[in-house]
Amino acid sequence: MMQAPQFSRQVLEWYQRFGRKTLPWQLEKTPYKVWLSEVMLQQTQVATVIPYFERFMARFPEISDLANAPLDEVLHLWTGLGYYARARNLHKAAKTVAEKHNGIFPQTFDEVMDLPGVGRSTAGAVLSLSLGQHYPILDGNVKRVLARCYAVSGWPGKKEVEKRLWEISEEVTPAEGVSQFNQAMMDLGAMVCTRSKPKCEICPLNLGCIAYANGSWASYPGKKPKQTLPVRTGWLLMMQQDQEVWLEQRPPVGLWGGLFCFPQFATLPELQQWLSDKRIDGATLKQSIAFRHTFSHFHLDIVPMWLELPPAGAVMDEGAGLWYNLAQPQSVGLAAPVDRLLQQLRQPQQKALNIRATEEEE
Repeated sequence: MMQAPQFSRQVLEWYQRFGRKTLPWQLEKTPYKVWLSEVMLQQTQVATVIPYFERFMARFPEISDLANAPLDEVLHLWTGLGYYARARNLHKAAKTVAEKHNGIFPQTFDEVMDLPGVGRSTAGAVLSLSLGQHYPILDGNVKRVLARCYAVSGWPGKKEVEKRLWEISEEVTPAEGVSQFNQAMMDLGAMVCTRSKPKCEICPLNLGCIAYANGSWASYPGKKPKQTLPVRTGWLLMMQQDQEVWLEQRPPVGLWGGLFCFPQFATLPELQQWLSDKRIDGATLKQSIAFRHTFSHFHLDIVPMWLELPPAGAVMDEGAGLWYNLAQPQSVGLAAPVDRLLQQLRQPQQKALNIRATEEEE
């Protein structure tokens, strides 16, 4: 088993030669920039995050700008990145910094941990990467490196497994060079000790890695216990009036919280009853191609129903939603399936093909 001093030395030497040093949030490190990048990088790859980070920094160069922005605008810029609770917590945290810390990002561990959506690893990453404070980290990449090197069995989501990995992380994090070390550990997991097909031959830890010695890298870390996801069906009403479609804002908590979405129904009769209650009639409902959207805890089979209204064909309560302009879209947060359907509505040929395909199936 590799001793801690050797482990950290090998990692730091590798980082000097191969580590990532020119990512947008690394060029001028501040707690705000590192925090924003860390939140975006949760369950998301670096290449995907970069353009979102750059757009956020262009619009919100200071945390006070983020705090003062309406949530709708934050969600709009986040559209497509997924896991929207991150964006809502980001906005809440920025407001907390503005209200409790005079707009200055906190620089103590407990204060950073108190921010909405921030856990131990994120707090450690922010303070170590931006300010060089001595805190270990344990994101997904680091868990994989440590689990393989020290043969820690079991799924890291289990408390006892995570506790053991934290103990190892604390042991191997050096007293000096913690900023470079933590960045190196994340880079090592992302670039070398990857989930599949790891590049063990070029890993700086291979001589002391138990999984490499045993040829058992695929066993670490342990997989999450399998569960069969339930399947639900949702009917989305795409009600179009010229170049506008009706969208409603979801409640702040729950599925697609705070985002704008087509009216959603559990059944087709429920959708038809809604139209009847709104006294919207005389137009023919047409089904578009159904598709599946998967959440962490269930599959949603989405059935889009298109309804073309004549000019001034429906009077809607604009306190509950808005007429979204396809040609000049408003800056609001959109659920990913909604964004996909809006793209189709902007392309009349594709919309016609999708509707014709369902009619032919019938």
